[in-house]
Amino acid sequence: MKRILVSNDDGYNAKGVELLAEALRSFAEVIVIAPETNHSGASNSLTLTRPLTVRQAANGYYYVNGTPSDCVHIALTGILKHKPDLVVSGINNGANLGEDTLYSGTVAAATEGYLFGIPSIAFSLTERNWPYLEAAVEIAAYIVRHQLEQPRQAPCLLSVNIPPLPKHEPENIRVARLGRRHPSQPVIEATNPSGETIYWIGPTGEVADAGSDTDFGIINQGKISVTPLRLDLTHYDELGITHDWLEGLCVNP
Repeated sequence: MKRILVSNDDGYNAKGVELLAEALRSFAEVIVIAPETNHSGASNSLTLTRPLTVRQAANGYYYVNGTPSDCVHIALTGILKHKPDLVVSGINNGANLGEDTLYSGTVAAATEGYLFGIPSIAFSLTERNWPYLEAAVEIAAYIVRHQLEQPRQAPCLLSVNIPPLPKHEPENIRVARLGRRHPSQPVIEATNPSGETIYWIGPTGEVADAGSDTDFGIINQGKISVTPLRLDLTHYDELGITHDWLEGLCVNP
């Protein structure tokens, strides 16, 4: 039987991970290792300043007092006896579209699996508070089963966003590129009881690119968006320009 490691960023007791893990157990061996508390926006951070604790809940899930990346990292390097065939993250309580993927703890958990050479998929329900979660779980399980039965030749990293609809059909799955947002809105300034100025991070920017081939555009059409991601951040078109710039500074590039 295939093995799946499941994690998330909403915490081990979130509805999204509970229903997803239950569905995946119908065709795979599943182990859940997730954060103790919500870590939305944690991105790919690892906890390096303190030791981490792993505990097991009554339902058999393991939970870690750390980030989503911590959970997958600990699972793959210290807890699991066998390498899983797939890492699955989610289902997230909210969308991860466009630049959201850079900050997302949901995507980060999947990314950690991908860094270890394991195919990884992050699932997000694009509206909060779990509307039509059962339908989202059903289509997520369909995609996972397809990956296990017809695995890609090289490990993949996929971000899947699912709109809140009562029913999903496989023919409504679309491959999409990431859209773009405008810059985030200003921070919200406040004062704490000690009279110090404090700041809340402001809302995300409005959508700037919602073309029909983007994840934003696909979701607006009521379809499921599947975006393959990569981690090579090198700006190859800038290599020559940067080389020339350094030469102008009389530095050995």
